[in-house]
Amino acid sequence: MEDYELEILISEADIERRVGELAQQISRDYADEDELVLVGVLKGAFVFLADLSRKLSIPRVIEFIAVSSYEEGSTASNSVRLVMDMRENIEGKQVLIVEDIVDTGRTLHFLVELLSTRNPKSVKTCALVRKPDRTEIDATLDYLGFEIPDVWVVGYGLDYDEQNRTLPHIAAMKPKG
Repeated sequence: MEDYELEILISEADIERRVGELAQQISRDYADEDELVLVGVLKGAFVFLADLSRKLSIPRVIEFIAVSSYEEGSTASNSVRLVMDMRENIEGKQVLIVEDIVDTGRTLHFLVELLSTRNPKSVKTCALVRKPDRTEIDATLDYLGFEIPDVWVVGYGLDYDEQNRTLPHIAAMKPKG
C-alpha cells in the first residue's frame, strides 16, 4: 500500500448528492408497492446501502448476501461463488440488489440469476459505480451512481486488501512516482 497514493475521483459531496437522487428515483418507482427488499452485496456495498436506505421514502427491509469473485489480492477470477446467503424468503417480493461496483458484470449477472430462481415479483439492480471498459457480461443496471475509468478504487465501502473502505469519497489508487 505504501507504493500507492490516492487521487479523489468522486467527492463526498457528489456521492451524497447522487445517492439522494437515486433514492428519490427508487422511491418514485416503488411508491405503489407494499415493501422493497434491498439486498446489499457484502462487504463493499454496506456504506452505500446504509446511506441509500436512509434516504428512501418507501417501506423497505434490508437483507445481505456475500459472494466472491476475487482470488488472492486483486485478481478477478472467472467464477463467482456464494459465500453467505440471505435469511429471508423473497418469493413474491420486489427485490433491489445493491452493489458497490460493477466491472466485468459477472457478479451482478450471477446474483440476478440466483435471486430470480426464488420467484420474486421482480429483481432490479442498483450500483454505485460501474467500469464500462471492463464489461464482459452484460448485466443490466436499473440504477447507477457513476461511471468510472478502469482504475482500482477505494473508499465509500470499496477496498484494497480490506483497507480504505471508510474513506468518505472514492479515490483511485495511483502508483507513486
